[in-house]
Amino acid sequence: MQQFSQTLSDSETITAQATPSGRGGIAIVRLSGSRVRDIMRVVVGSELPPREAVFVPFRDSQGELLDEGVAIFFPGPHSFTGEDVLELQGHGGPVVVDSILQCLLSLGARLARPGEFSERAFLNGKMDLTQAESIADLIDASSRQAARSALRSLQGEFSKDIHGINEKIVQLRMFVEAAIDFTDEEIDFLADESVSETLSAILADLDTIQHKARQGSFLREGITVVIAGEPNVGKSSLLNCLSGREMAIVTDIPGTTRDVLRESILIDGMPLHIIDTAGLRESADVIEQEGIRRAYREIENADLILYVTDASRDITQPCPACLDKPVIIVRNKIDLKNETPSIQSWEGKKMISLSVKTGEGIELFRSLIKEEAGFQPLGEGLYLARRRHLDALAKSRSHVEKGLLQLRESGSAELAAEDLRQAHLALCEITGVFTSDDLLGRIFSSFCIGK
Repeated sequence: MQQFSQTLSDSETITAQATPSGRGGIAIVRLSGSRVRDIMRVVVGSELPPREAVFVPFRDSQGELLDEGVAIFFPGPHSFTGEDVLELQGHGGPVVVDSILQCLLSLGARLARPGEFSERAFLNGKMDLTQAESIADLIDASSRQAARSALRSLQGEFSKDIHGINEKIVQLRMFVEAAIDFTDEEIDFLADESVSETLSAILADLDTIQHKARQGSFLREGITVVIAGEPNVGKSSLLNCLSGREMAIVTDIPGTTRDVLRESILIDGMPLHIIDTAGLRESADVIEQEGIRRAYREIENADLILYVTDASRDITQPCPACLDKPVIIVRNKIDLKNETPSIQSWEGKKMISLSVKTGEGIELFRSLIKEEAGFQPLGEGLYLARRRHLDALAKSRSHVEKGLLQLRESGSAELAAEDLRQAHLALCEITGVFTSDDLLGRIFSSFCIGK
């Protein structure tokens, strides 16, 4: 991580409304930076005692009353940002909030960028990067389980696991590099089987944390599920059944669905982004052709394909584009043949027989979707992970694996040492020990203003 160039005494003072815009009972305006004490003396009339809620009038530089409410002063470094922080809790009217902000701006503060308070907390060492990201994830959580996972990351569980693996890598790097420095010794340190055992243990730890992170990524981002198949097999009915409402028009006329329909649902806390598409067939209708083209585009971007067929007909081979993705064959309309729901295998693919009309087999189907997606809903050790975390973990694991091969096959300590260094750096990117300014800008710009 690049060192923060400003200190608590010379950093710019920033301000923003920390509560949502609009009318409300209470609005909170937050102030952080080097001029907080000077501005506080003007706005509330004196310097407040640390961390005590005080009911005071809020005034501008001319002494005009703006509002009255609760003010709390958090002196740095014992504050959220690590700087002096003042929170003004007043009435939640837009005019009142605007007048307070204008007063603070006139006294030398500037409006905060999105996420700038959290960014300062990170740069001032109050939290690492995964904890900072988990703040936004906690606010944006779409389910209770996602919120719990984000909270675990905020409390440092993800960082603790990363630091634990990194500590093992650092210890091993020291051992390998010491062996390089003492190549003239008669003892071959790297021939010790404990080195390979340690590398294997690190790989196992990385596999465990990758699994947790991947499950957490499902909770945060969800998976894209595309419903595909020929016309009139029940694709739109399946969408309506899974969403619990009449999203799509259902008729006996082939080609009714001509555009892409989207709906997001939760299955045991896992977000599913379900997409219904036009029936796949040859058509002379220009509009239907466009719908089919869009269907293939969605299939290419899907994480999972639900290929729906009619139980009263022979099963058709899914299109080649579908076979390039994880696929569940959904054999619908078993009520027409008086069959019972079941899960079978068809040409190496999972196939479920069900009836969307009667609801038979739907709960079994939901469980199959979770299984095929690789989601395990009750993992208490999960933490919400982002794509960059998964990429860094994969990069680190690849370098550790290469390092192990270098030692076992070629005995090259130099190459193994370089792979261990790269593995260490990849994990440091997750917590922000080594992070580019560009990455920080992308991360914090997605935060709420005032956070």
